[in-house]
Amino acid sequence: MSETSLNVFTMNCWGLKYVSKYRSERVTAIANELANSPEYDIVALQELWVYADYELVRARISSHLPYAKFFYSGALGAGLAIFSRHPIIGAEIHPYSLNGEPMDVTGGDWMVGKAAASAIISHPILGHVQVINTHLYAKGGEDGPEHKRAHRLMGSWEFAKIARHAAELGRYVIAVGDFNSIPSTLPITIIRQHADLSDAWLVAHPFSASANPSSTPQEAIDDHGITADSPINSWSSGKNFDVQTRQNFGKRLDYIFYRQPKHSSRADGIASIPTLRCTDCRVMFTHEVGGTTYSHSDHFGLRATLEIQTPSNPLPSASLPDVEPSFSEAQNAWSTAPAASSSTPSELSDAVINTILESLAQASLVSKRRSRKELSIFVMCLIILVAVIVGSPWFPHSWISPIFMVFNIFIAWVATTMLYEGFIFGNWEFNAYMNTIEELELHQKMLEMERQ
Repeated sequence: MSETSLNVFTMNCWGLKYVSKYRSERVTAIANELANSPEYDIVALQELWVYADYELVRARISSHLPYAKFFYSGALGAGLAIFSRHPIIGAEIHPYSLNGEPMDVTGGDWMVGKAAASAIISHPILGHVQVINTHLYAKGGEDGPEHKRAHRLMGSWEFAKIARHAAELGRYVIAVGDFNSIPSTLPITIIRQHADLSDAWLVAHPFSASANPSSTPQEAIDDHGITADSPINSWSSGKNFDVQTRQNFGKRLDYIFYRQPKHSSRADGIASIPTLRCTDCRVMFTHEVGGTTYSHSDHFGLRATLEIQTPSNPLPSASLPDVEPSFSEAQNAWSTAPAASSSTPSELSDAVINTILESLAQASLVSKRRSRKELSIFVMCLIILVAVIVGSPWFPHSWISPIFMVFNIFIAWVATTMLYEGFIFGNWEFNAYMNTIEELELHQKMLEMERQ
């Protein structure tokens, strides 16, 4: 514990009631380990769906993290919680515009209402720090076409706007969570470029992106920050993943990003206010729960130490790692420029914006076609209901009537669901795409005007 640094921890707890195996035992183990780690200043958890689990964690760590916030969203809750050593003076949650389809019950993203949860923390040196915790839409993977990941692209764009706006208000930003995206994908590019966020892992491990593939799962964790789908994790071991995941011994899906307030440097480039710099970042909770054969979660945790450098007390250069590598070194196909400092505005490149626009345009067409199909099913169900009702007096046997009554109830349910999916949700999804497309087109025109 030190006022000259911030120790940040994030983890996806996999805590869905009735579904996640050994949920109570695992959450208890996570809480106990956090209780034995008094050095943490900020802890952000995802998939902490059950409020009783949140209360358990809060009670165990309240001695050194007395301030906490559980965030509500959707039908089942956002599963997001933030714990802090320093006072939380404000909090809000921004549910993402699109979170999957209502009919995708197994996915569950629409029901839980995934969101970006923010807590404003009052720090004795930094002042206001906005901590943003999120869990982006899961489905879509990393392979194209991009329109399959359109809901995640929408979430990443909204997340980036929140982080950017916080910095423009003069706040430090710490953005963490399970982003369901590997570093080379478009959602991470959107977040890093538009919000001008530094990736704590790449700052602390500047050669991670260009390092050779690891030869063991443990090397992949230590060298590349693998947090999910690792063979070392009991919940991932033995699963049949895609070739790239198997070759890389998992994926890096969990991140700790940070940035300074906008205009944090003077014209001569010298910092005018305290600055943050990641000096250490490591994957945590890679061991099994004590006395068992299972891991704490299907994700590992991630910890970062952010040193606070004041203008009057700069950190020794020997204590600072090399600068973060460029996007191209991170194998990013949409950008080759290095991440800018907070004094130099970072913007989405034309290539990134055009890729997003193309993806959302394709997704809007898919949405329209699906809506028409679902409305056609709705009309067909109405025709079937009318035919059954009209023909019921001519049923040859009375015992057939109860069967057709149950059949009518089922058809009526299908018709109602298709009406909601095709008309209400379909129009909502299409309008969300079009609003974002127009917003990005305006943003692109603004950037063109600034370059002229």
